[in-house]
Amino acid sequence: MINKKNIWFLTLFSLILVLSVYYITMPKELLLTNLTKIEDTNDKDAKVSIEDSDELEAMKVEDNEAKEKEVETLKEVLMDSNSSVEKKNEAFDKMKSLDINSSKEEEINESVKDKFKYETYTKIDGDDIKIVVDSDDKSTKTANNIMRLVQGMFDTKKYITVEFK
Repeated sequence: MINKKNIWFLTLFSLILVLSVYYITMPKELLLTNLTKIEDTNDKDAKVSIEDSDELEAMKVEDNEAKEKEVETLKEVLMDSNSSVEKKNEAFDKMKSLDINSSKEEEINESVKDKFKYETYTKIDGDDIKIVVDSDDKSTKTANNIMRLVQGMFDTKKYITVEFK
């Protein structure tokens, strides 16, 4: 009987086989010219410059990776047959709150971008909300306006900090 694992294996194996045959039959001159072009483009004295938006993106990626790891551990607790009902309920509630926080973070980022035209990174941890804004403005008026906008999205009092990068 053919199942999904066998189909995936055969598909990937045939793809590897076709690529191997392609590279074996490729003229060596073509392969060597491509390798020298790649070596020429690798500049040893190239300098890497990090922009502010790159820093925000790095923060977002790091946060997403941490959330994914936490979700995986919570899924393991949910799938473990030895876990108690209380632990499974706690893990489910934690996953639900992570999902709600992620959607709120995205909503805050979109609202700030729409109203103030700034790229932001938002991290919600309980009642604490940290917002990092990609701007050279750094005015208290802008920070207060962002804080008011974000507080208006919640029914309860939140502790909001705004940081400019």
